[in-house]
Amino acid sequence: MLFLVAALLLMGVVLGAVAHAPLTFSVAAGAVIAVWLGVFALRELRGRDRGTSAH
Repeated sequence: MLFLVAALLLMGVVLGAVAHAPLTFSVAAGAVIAVWLGVFALRELRGRDRGTSAH
């Protein structure tokens, strides 16, 4: 329960910060996060294909 409250609080802070940031900065930050998550997903999939952990 405490984790849920902390996650919601963090989400509110991040969304509040994005609401005041310029649109170009928000789009650029979103693109960086998307690329980061894509690289992470590819590494995880490649690690599972080999039967080893990606750590």
